[in-house]
Amino acid sequence: MTLRLYFMRHGETEWSKSGQHTGRADIPLTANGQQEARRLGERIRSITFDHVLVSPLKRARQTCELAACSEGAETEPDLIEWDNGDYEGQTHADVDTQRPDWNLFRDGCPGGEMPDEVSARADRLIRRLKKLDGNVALFAHSHIGRVLGARWIELPVQVGEHLILNTASLSILCYQHEDSNVPAIESWNGGNES
Repeated sequence: MTLRLYFMRHGETEWSKSGQHTGRADIPLTANGQQEARRLGERIRSITFDHVLVSPLKRARQTCELAACSEGAETEPDLIEWDNGDYEGQTHADVDTQRPDWNLFRDGCPGGEMPDEVSARADRLIRRLKKLDGNVALFAHSHIGRVLGARWIELPVQVGEHLILNTASLSILCYQHEDSNVPAIESWNGGNES
């Protein structure tokens, strides 16, 4: 079987709704986020997953459970969200008042992770994922997902800035013509119309 990665961002949280940077804060889904996760489960119901990996954070675990994928799911520490350090809980506007022209994918976060650290974490995860076969469900977060997408197709971490991921979205990473020498993105940021 050929490897196909189904990357799913967690449902809405209070901070994703307000635009606050949410890295390691372990906050739950909103009621709307729970509904988004259930709808995500309906969209993937026909897919049989050979492996299910989930971030250790509550919002990703809740999404996995509400999408009916938690049976046999394994916690994957490298799927945890980008550590926002000093910018945790702040909006982009808040950070801009302290540091105009700040860009997460270029500048990283003081007291948190830098782009090369997140890139190395994504590369480590990709190396492990490439040893698997079949359909793999990944339940995680926006920024690590964007880095994973960029690194999957062997582009620099900074490309993640251009890869938007909405809450409860589904993206598929695979290989072009099933050739493991040509990683590809089949679809990106699909499915959440809420």
